[in-house]
Amino acid sequence: MSAPIRTLMFASANDPVRSLKAIAIGASAVCLDLEDAVATSEKAAAREVVAQTLLDPSVEGANAHVRINGVDTAFCDDDLTALGPLLPRLSGILVPMVESADQVRHVAARLDALEAEHGVDAGAVRLIAIAETAKGVLAAPDVASSTPRLRTLLLGPADLAHDLGIELTADGYELFAIRSQLVLAARAAGLEGPIDGPFLGLKDDEGTRISAQWAKRLGYQGKMVLHPQQLPVVAEVFAPSADEITWAQTVVAAFAEHEAKGISAFKLEDGTFVDYPVVHRAQSILRDAGV
Repeated sequence: MSAPIRTLMFASANDPVRSLKAIAIGASAVCLDLEDAVATSEKAAAREVVAQTLLDPSVEGANAHVRINGVDTAFCDDDLTALGPLLPRLSGILVPMVESADQVRHVAARLDALEAEHGVDAGAVRLIAIAETAKGVLAAPDVASSTPRLRTLLLGPADLAHDLGIELTADGYELFAIRSQLVLAARAAGLEGPIDGPFLGLKDDEGTRISAQWAKRLGYQGKMVLHPQQLPVVAEVFAPSADEITWAQTVVAAFAEHEAKGISAFKLEDGTFVDYPVVHRAQSILRDAGV
């Protein structure tokens, strides 16, 4: 299983200096953005800059991604064609404004052909579908099961708030049901937990922390980051805490002792009930923590 993407650092695809800084900053993954961060008149030039950036030696092992333009735009297929020779340098592609499974399947089919053309192992480049409209949220269950290439879903709160006519807050109560819908859709399809979109208060550490805590509580594996100041805050929230690790180690050790006696359900000294689902959760925490 791939390591979780706790922090997904975004950078404009047409700014090589910032792109390389984003790659070097130590996020779980980095995404060069060909969509919202690039003006329409600069799309073609940005593809060339992405090529230069991805060929830089620092990209090796950086878990690099690119957000292409939406499938329903005039730029999507040209983005994919330009990325063809660069696929060996890419871990994944983010597909924005997804509102149907067919849109994801279109990108997957193009990648099938490009991987074959450029000698890349079939299915090596994964997809992350971004839900950022009401249609996209309602289509999430179909999207989540659209293709084996799909790693997970990502919530796009800014466009979604505009579509719904709501104001975003740090605790995200206004998106509570929607966030949960994406978790259910992803997990029901056997995908990893989704990735939460960014908190837009770039220098508001407390707001970033609250936003990340709620996302983690609801089942998200990580969060998009737009500013270096947000990175350590989000990384700390999504990393297993010392208390979580201690609890998980206690549960696993106690279960091994009880299971050896033929007991699979019991109570810890602090009153915590333990059975197989609790043990599986504890094992997941330890795997995530690398313990």
